[in-house]
Amino acid sequence: LNTVLKYHQRTKQLSDHISIRNAFFSEVGIGISANTILLLFHNFTFLLQHRIKPTELIIGLLALIHLGMLIIMGFIATDVFESQNVWDDIKCQSLIYLYKFLRGLSICATCLLCVLQAITLSPRSSCLAKFKHKSPHQILCSLGFLWVFYMSFSAHFSFSATAMHNVTSHGLVFITESCMILPMSFFLRDLFSILGALRDVFLIGLMGLSSGYMVTLLTRHKRQCQHLNSTCLSPKASPVQRATWTILLLMSLFVLMYCLDCIFSSSRSMWNNDPVCNSIQIMVSNGYAMTSPFLILFNEKQILNLLKSFWGKIAHV
Repeated sequence: LNTVLKYHQRTKQLSDHISIRNAFFSEVGIGISANTILLLFHNFTFLLQHRIKPTELIIGLLALIHLGMLIIMGFIATDVFESQNVWDDIKCQSLIYLYKFLRGLSICATCLLCVLQAITLSPRSSCLAKFKHKSPHQILCSLGFLWVFYMSFSAHFSFSATAMHNVTSHGLVFITESCMILPMSFFLRDLFSILGALRDVFLIGLMGLSSGYMVTLLTRHKRQCQHLNSTCLSPKASPVQRATWTILLLMSLFVLMYCLDCIFSSSRSMWNNDPVCNSIQIMVSNGYAMTSPFLILFNEKQILNLLKSFWGKIAHV
């Protein structure tokens, strides 16, 4: 009976392993494809128009950032499921630092995107109007400032990473079977947790304020239109309004995935570094990188028309 139970347990573990592996690689493949399409579209638009809007610049950068994050995720997947044990300290630290580098850029770019759209939507009488005409160089400098602010609270992760093999410990945070983060003292762990929480509260709060301001402006515009018998009664939204709602949905998606990531990360200690649970946590932490390009693609009429014409030509062939 014990032999039968062990056999069924091993069969279930193997089935779970295969299911997680397929989901892992599917997320990587789908996310890379979607971000590549979004990035190519923005590059193609820039080559045709020879100019780019501030928000389009940030969206293109987001696609590039998420593409890099998912590629790193693919490298992680090969070690998680294949157990190649080829990581050394340099590769392990480089992996974690590069991922943190891109993740920080993703959060900062999303925050800056919300702020830029709020500035774009603001009326001429607003104090934000003077920030409307900013060059791409100034926008990239703003992104760089936010990234330095973010990474100043995250650099400790890369220096505490190491490559270890065949080691099991409740104090270690496993990235893969070969790469893990060494435990810190309670004081340092609590200190960095508090600083990281304050950092995230600041960035998400900035997104929330920008989003609330945009919703207020859109609501005010809708009320003004309802009192006027003019063309603004048209049910079709303007390009600026569509872009604003897209960015609002993007911010909501980011906050949702961030909350799920926090829930999984905080309960990680209860999993005892179970590979399946660790894989699910990594998938959740990269959910925004995979789903965000679809949200943008499905709300861009130019992209939809381009894709429809492309599929129509394929269907006729």
